[in-house]
Amino acid sequence: MFLAQKFLSGVINVVSNNIDQFVPTDPPPPRRPAVYAEQHESNEEKQFRRVFQQLAGDDMEVSPKELMDILNRIVTKHGDLKTDGFSIESCRSMVAVMDSDSTGRLGFHEFKQLWDNIKKWQGVYKTYDADCSGLIGADELPNAFRAAGFPLNDDLFSMIIRRYSDECGNMDFDNYIGCLVRLDSMCRAFKTLDKDRNGTIKVNVQEWLQLTMYS
Repeated sequence: MFLAQKFLSGVINVVSNNIDQFVPTDPPPPRRPAVYAEQHESNEEKQFRRVFQQLAGDDMEVSPKELMDILNRIVTKHGDLKTDGFSIESCRSMVAVMDSDSTGRLGFHEFKQLWDNIKKWQGVYKTYDADCSGLIGADELPNAFRAAGFPLNDDLFSMIIRRYSDECGNMDFDNYIGCLVRLDSMCRAFKTLDKDRNGTIKVNVQEWLQLTMYS
C-alpha cells in the first residue's frame, strides 16, 4: 500500500506547462489478458498497474464509489484546492463517460487515461488560479479552459458556467475536473461518429439517447 500512498501524494503536485492544442483522446485499448500485459507493457505501465491493483483491489476495476474515495483522499491533503469533495453522482458520471466497454466500472486503461487527464488539468487549474484562492474565478475561466484545450464559444461557455460554477461564476476543483472529463469524452464520441470528418454527425433517436443518457 505504500506505493499507492506515495503515488497519490505526489500526483497532485504535477503542474504541466505544455498543454497541447485540444485533440480528443483516443479510446482506451481493449482489456487484454494479464499475460499480454506482462509481455507488452512498458516499465511505466507496469508500475502504474501495480499501483492500480492496490487501489482497485483483486477485481482490478474501480467502481464510482471507489473512484470517489480515491479522488477525495487526494484533495483532502491539499488545501490549495477548494472543493466540496467529489460526489458519488459526479463520480458516476466520470465512470460512465470513461467506461468504453460498458461494464459500469473502470478497468486499468480506462482509469489510467482518466488519471493522466486529471494530472494535466490539475496543472492548468493551479496555473490559472492567479490569486491562489483555490478557485478559478469567472474572469480566469475562459483562459483556463482554453489552456486545457477547449476554446469554447460564448454560448457554450455561458452554459457551462450555469451548470458547473457557483452563483459568483467561480468554479472549484471537483466541478472543473468533472466538466473537463465530460467535454473530452463528448468530443471523443463526436470524433468517432464524424466518419467523413466534415464536422457534422447524423444520429437517430436511439443513438442519441445511448450517447447522452449514460454520461
